[in-house]
Amino acid sequence: MGRRTNWGRGCTGAARGEEAEAVAGAMAGLAFVSGGACGVRGAPAAAARRDAQLRMSVSEREGVSVAAQSVNVAAARQRLWTPGSWREMPIRQVPDYPDAQKLADVERRLANALPLVFSGECDRLKENIARAGRGEAFVLQGGDCAESFEEFDKYKGENIKSTFTLLIQMSIVMMYGLHKPIVKIGRMAGQFAKPRSSPMERSKNKELELPSYRGDMINGPDFTLDARTPNPERMMESFIQSTATINLLRTLATGGYLDLRRIHDINLEFVNGTKQGARFAEFANAISNAIRFMHSVGLQTDSPMIRQAEFYVSHEALLLPYEQALTRFDETTEKFYATSGHFIWLGDRTRQPEGAHVEFLRGIANPIGIKCGPTLSRDDLLELIELLNPTNEPGRITLITRVGAGKVRDHLPRFVNTVREEGLNVTWSCDAMHGNTENSPAGFKTRDFRNIYSEVKEFIEAHRELGSYPGGIHLEMTGQNVTECVGGMLELGHEGLAERYETGCDPRLNASQALELAFLVSEMMDTVEREQSL
Repeated sequence: MGRRTNWGRGCTGAARGEEAEAVAGAMAGLAFVSGGACGVRGAPAAAARRDAQLRMSVSEREGVSVAAQSVNVAAARQRLWTPGSWREMPIRQVPDYPDAQKLADVERRLANALPLVFSGECDRLKENIARAGRGEAFVLQGGDCAESFEEFDKYKGENIKSTFTLLIQMSIVMMYGLHKPIVKIGRMAGQFAKPRSSPMERSKNKELELPSYRGDMINGPDFTLDARTPNPERMMESFIQSTATINLLRTLATGGYLDLRRIHDINLEFVNGTKQGARFAEFANAISNAIRFMHSVGLQTDSPMIRQAEFYVSHEALLLPYEQALTRFDETTEKFYATSGHFIWLGDRTRQPEGAHVEFLRGIANPIGIKCGPTLSRDDLLELIELLNPTNEPGRITLITRVGAGKVRDHLPRFVNTVREEGLNVTWSCDAMHGNTENSPAGFKTRDFRNIYSEVKEFIEAHRELGSYPGGIHLEMTGQNVTECVGGMLELGHEGLAERYETGCDPRLNASQALELAFLVSEMMDTVEREQSL
C-alpha cells in the first residue's frame, strides 16, 4: 500500500497526505473476496481533519472564490486524485443541508457499508461497452427517470421486476434482429437524484417559494418546508432500497427466471394482447424452435448462456457525498471504484471540466457516460475525454447524445468528427428522451413517441453516413402500464395522460411503447447492417 502513500503526499497542501490516510481509515477493515470485490486496508489517521472536512456544508463550497472557479484545467490534470479531492473544486447542483453534523454521520455510515457492486463486474461491463464501440454489440440502457421510495413501497418490488422483464424482452427482440449481443443496463439501484434548472420553485399560486424537489435521495416531492428541506438520512434510505433492488435483480438474472427454454413466460401480462406482444410471441416461437433443434442434435441447451443474463445497474453521479462514501479501493487492480453502481454518468448540467463532478469521476475506474447536449463545445468535449480517459481506454467513455428530434445532424457530426480527428475511443449512445420533453394542453409534462423514435432514427442514420457505429440507446421507461408519453401503436392521446400519470419527475415510456421502439430499432439496425454489407 506504499503506492497510496505516495499518491497522498503528492497532493498540494501540507496535510493532504493525512487527509488521504483519513479517507482510507474511514473505509478500513472492509475486505471482500467474492465476485472481484473491492476492499481497503489502512490505518486510521487524522480522523479529526476528515470530520472537520465533512462538517463543512457542501453548499458552502458552491460559493468558492472567483479565482478557484477559474482554476487552470491543465493544472487539474496534474493534481493527484483522492476520493475527496472534489471537495476543493467548484460544484453545481448541490443541496443545502442545514445539519452538517448529520450529513457527516451519514457519510461515515455509508463509508463503512458493504459495496453494492464489485470491481470485476465493472471491468466486465467496460469490456462489453468497448465491443459496442466497435460495432460488435449494442447497449440497451433504461429505467426510471428517478427512483421513488413511494413507488417501491406501493409495488413491493413488482415495479422493478416488470421493468427488468421489459428490458429483457427488448434485448431479445434487438438481439434477434441485430444478430449481436445486447448489453443490458438498468437505470436502477441508485437513480434517486435529479438535477434542476433552479434551486427554488414557487407554488402554483406563486405565494410560497421552497427548495426544488431534487429526487428522493435529497428531499421529498410534497410542497412543504419539511419535505423540501434536504435530509442526509435519505441517502441511507436510498442505499437500503438500492441494496434490495440489486438483490432482486441478481436473483432474477441468475435464478432461472430468464431461462430461454421457457421464453414464452418472459412477457408482461398487459402486453400480451397487443400487437407488440403478438410479435414478441413470434420471436419466442422461433427461439424455442432453435433451442429444440440444438437439443435434438446433441448440443448443450442448459448452459448459463441460455439460463442466465448479464445485467448491470447505473445512475447519474450527482450527489457526490454519497458517491465518495461508497468509493472503494480494489487491491487486485490497485484502482478505486464507485461501488454505488456499475456505470455512472456525468450530466449535461455538471460536465464543467474544472468542476467537482468531473474531478470525482476522473479518479474512479468504472465505465463512465457523458451526456452531450447542444451546448457542448468541441474544446469542452476534448477536455472532458482527456481528463476522464487519459489512457484512451476502450469502453471507458460512452458519449450519450441528447439533442432532440430534428437536431441530430446539427450536432452529432461535429461530435463524431472531433472524436475521430483525435483518435479517441468512445462508444456512442442516444438519449432520445431529454431533448423531446413538452407540455400537454392540460399542463402535463410529456413526450411524443414520434419524436423519440425520430431522434433514434436520425442517430442511426447519421452514424451510417459518418461511417461510425451507433452503439446504444438510453431510455426513461417502466414496465408499468403508465400513461405519461403520448403516441405509440396504442395511440395514447393528451386526453389520456391523466389516467395513470405516476412519474414524480419526467415522463416515461410504458411497456408497450418501449417494446414497440425495440422492434423499430431492431428493424432499422438490421437495414443498416445489410446495406453496409453490400
